Amino acid sequence: MGKITAVLIGAGQRGAGAYAPYALEHPDDIQFVAVAEADAERRDRFQQAHHIAGEYSFASWEELLAGPKLADAVLICTQDNIHFAPTIQALEKGYHVLLEKPMSPDPAECLIMADYAESCNRVFSICHVLRYTDFFATLKGIISDGRIGKLVSIQHTENVEHRHQAHSFVRGNWRDAAKSSPMILAKSCHDMDVLQWLVDSECTKVSSFGSLTHFRQNNAPEGAPTRCLDGCPVQETCPYYAPKMYIGRDDWVGTVLRQVISHDTSDEGVLQALQDGPYGRCVYHCDNNVVDHQVVNLEFANEVTVAFTMSAFTFEGGRSLKIMGTLGQIRGDMEKNEIEVTSFITREKEIIRLDTNLAGHGGGDAGIMRDFVRLVRSDGKEKSLTGAQVSAQSHLLAFAAEKSRLESRVIIMADYKSELKNNA
Repeated sequence: MGKITAVLIGAGQRGAGAYAPYALEHPDDIQFVAVAEADAERRDRFQQAHHIAGEYSFASWEELLAGPKLADAVLICTQDNIHFAPTIQALEKGYHVLLEKPMSPDPAECLIMADYAESCNRVFSICHVLRYTDFFATLKGIISDGRIGKLVSIQHTENVEHRHQAHSFVRGNWRDAAKSSPMILAKSCHDMDVLQWLVDSECTKVSSFGSLTHFRQNNAPEGAPTRCLDGCPVQETCPYYAPKMYIGRDDWVGTVLRQVISHDTSDEGVLQALQDGPYGRCVYHCDNNVVDHQVVNLEFANEVTVAFTMSAFTFEGGRSLKIMGTLGQIRGDMEKNEIEVTSFITREKEIIRLDTNLAGHGGGDAGIMRDFVRLVRSDGKEKSLTGAQVSAQSHLLAFAAEKSRLESRVIIMADYKSELKNNA
């Protein structure tokens, strides 16, 4: 049960900032021995932090995977559209794989990867970290124990948080569906996955509505320039004014955002990045095209129905749910890490308060790393909560939701899956 070795492909905010720190905190579990990252400064920073020899620091994933196998496992944390090729090559090399979500912006590639992992007999887990949080694990346990009777319906809201929307989906890497993926996949495949897990049945029908309503040029304040620092007349009242978002914010999120937009995280360095970089653009003058709000309705084979809402127009982040059964109900707020269970029989309410100090998706980032180490140690003999086959199915829900939104029709999942197989 010794430590496993791993290589990292993509040393950005998720790879280097969310998952790899587990190796520094738990050196007896996992050690990173190589890194591939196009950005030289990020690559060097990761190499030094994890004491990686210079010959095992690569400028591209192609260079890393062209050589001999270097470790037990690989973490692939590149951009969405650079997941498929390195994953297939890593599996062919004999690596166990932990892949950042979404698996791919192409549904056919998701299914191919899932099948390929089984044929290679390798661990292949997807970073659907919500299953590894105390919050959702507790909800799953309450439902499975029958405390609210038979599950009937779920109302689930993903509060994107207005500034998060502006950073990631208006100014940032996930603003253009063609270059990354639709927002329902990029942001909410987490939610499709955890809803599928809670319901524990096959989804039969999907419908969806949504649009890009606010972050458009026609909503720009009068006189607003294309860049915030070019004399914006509403800088005092605009919640998205770039210096306010990236310099004025002093919480841990602000620290992360500084690191995303600039290698020089001083006020001067951040201001320079805002002066000429993508994160200094006015949110009403960007090249974004993904939705800023969307609803999805799901019907499952066990007759459970789900109403899911994703909205940028919230003050808080995180997820909130109401889960309704024949004998009781559950209310949950992930941001507060609080769950309320009410019995129809006794009329009593139980409040469950979980640890609110867990970083990284409520402890999910560390949880999936812990589980991946366990799986690799077992050489794939133990089962993953977020294996590729399971995750591919929840990805299909996101793809079907986007298809429904664009085509204004209900998607019958059996027909949709048949269509994908026929076109493969």
